[in-house]
Amino acid sequence: MTAGTASDLLTDMVSQNHGWLVGWLRGKLGNAFDAADVAQDTYVRVLVTGRVPEQAEQSRAYLVRIAKHLVVDLYRRRRLEHAYMEALRHLPPAQLPSLEERAITLETLCRLDAALDRLPVRVREAFLLSQFDGLTYSAIAQQLDVSVASVRKYMLQAAQACFAVMAA
Repeated sequence: MTAGTASDLLTDMVSQNHGWLVGWLRGKLGNAFDAADVAQDTYVRVLVTGRVPEQAEQSRAYLVRIAKHLVVDLYRRRRLEHAYMEALRHLPPAQLPSLEERAITLETLCRLDAALDRLPVRVREAFLLSQFDGLTYSAIAQQLDVSVASVRKYMLQAAQACFAVMAA
């Protein structure tokens, strides 16, 4: 497929499906502003990947699949943002981070959350039990019904995922 052809396919996809996609997203999200944002992000994702279905009838299914993932990301980001803002409410005004620091922290939290979400369930559970519940490796091993060596392996995997986010 040539670049001109891919561009034509994308243009056709947008012109034939944009109104429908925004309407579908408005029904899912409950407002036009979020629907317009997610629709735009959907087309950006299509553009970045360079994968445009050649068959017009495949376009809507493809767009829906991408949009559903973006809606999940939107809700996840909002949950994290709400939790972060709630934590900030407990700080004295003099200790509040600047707006720039808040934005950087929130972006980092979202990236860490996404990295942890990609981990196998047991790895994620072990990491969360260690970091948020303060359990020892022995207690985690007992709770997950695995060996302490497995917990060590899980923690290494989780730490590597977190470090990869921080290095990026």
